[in-house]
Amino acid sequence: MTFQEFSKRVMVSVEDLCRDFYRENRATIKVKKEETAVKNLVTIVNTTLKLSYKKGFDAMSLRDLSGESGLSMGALYSYFGSKEDLLSMIQYHGQLAVERILRDHIDRGSGPREKLRNAIRIHLYLSELMKSWFYFFFMETKNLNKKYRKISVESELMTERVITDILEEGVKGNIFTVENIPLTGSVIKAMMQDWYLKQWKYTQRKISVEEYAEYVISMVESHIMKKAQ
Repeated sequence: MTFQEFSKRVMVSVEDLCRDFYRENRATIKVKKEETAVKNLVTIVNTTLKLSYKKGFDAMSLRDLSGESGLSMGALYSYFGSKEDLLSMIQYHGQLAVERILRDHIDRGSGPREKLRNAIRIHLYLSELMKSWFYFFFMETKNLNKKYRKISVESELMTERVITDILEEGVKGNIFTVENIPLTGSVIKAMMQDWYLKQWKYTQRKISVEEYAEYVISMVESHIMKKAQ
């Protein structure tokens, strides 16, 4: 599957995530008209990601968010009681979407090898489709307090567990040969992270996300595939 095919098939947007958030929290959100609420939530999230990239979430205040988004402080408090509530929303709904889409595509695999290929390819495609979210997950939450760092770490470990579960399945099925499954899963995760944390390198070298995905897959398979006797 190419990235273009994936982006047409998988519709994950800030609007989708904000609509899910609104519907789950409509009892506490003061704005009752769904379209208005979702539109403002999209503005809030996009502005938060923009400010976080420029100055850091920890340094950003709700007053900064108000000034940049054009929404009054009162309007912001119609949706969130605090900056921490906003962070929880971005973390939870973004990571939930990533896990749902990732697992859905992995489950389509007919065996460990195809599942591993799907996991690597779809994780990279998602990171391309949700660039600002992935950057936020990794770069911002690690600077916050213990509670929110834990959520971020758990999200990263979720992806590693997905990978290590597939590796274990492949070893048991006599398809993979892996001496240290946790370490291998961690290295595969690090290779995927390099795409969205240091993407300037690949942009300069004119490497597409499809090329990078295929290269990572070939590298991993050359290391773990059981050799024919």
